[in-house]
Amino acid sequence: MAISHIKTDNIGYTVDDILSLPDGKRAELIDGHWYDMATPLRIHQRIVMLISNALHDFIKNKGGSCEVYPAPFAVFLNNDNKNYLEPDVTVICDPNKLTDIGCEGAPDLVVEVTSPSTEKRDYGVKLFKYRAAGVREYWIINPEKRMINTFAFSQDEDSENASMRSFDDELTCAIFPDFSIRLSELL
Repeated sequence: MAISHIKTDNIGYTVDDILSLPDGKRAELIDGHWYDMATPLRIHQRIVMLISNALHDFIKNKGGSCEVYPAPFAVFLNNDNKNYLEPDVTVICDPNKLTDIGCEGAPDLVVEVTSPSTEKRDYGVKLFKYRAAGVREYWIINPEKRMINTFAFSQDEDSENASMRSFDDELTCAIFPDFSIRLSELL
């Protein structure tokens, strides 16, 4: 299937355009702007797997009901036709947000593992979009710099808990206070 309309400025696309992509082709849509997704590096995939497994095992061992999904997993962030994201790791605690094709609305925790082609977007527009949509916590993991930025968003728009850690530091989670890992020990 082809994209239903071609736009030279990458603006004005809808979720229908994303859903009409051929199998294996991936893209994200932010406010109608189209972003192709490149094949990730091996370190990227390894981190995604390790974080997904650690969160899944923690939730399962605690008897929690939240669900963990590694990419590709569809997040219809604003329940509109202009935003479609595939975070690297998504945690959803409200089962009413889950559908057969993904998550309708803001997940509880979103993890993005940066690559050279996504770094600006992960630290910029995605940070803003996730916060504005009601994501409770957002992690940006930068394998090249071996750094992790975490943002625990509050209902109070003037308040957020942000921190920066290295892969050697303990990584904790605001929404799961008992959770902690050290990426350097997992890699």
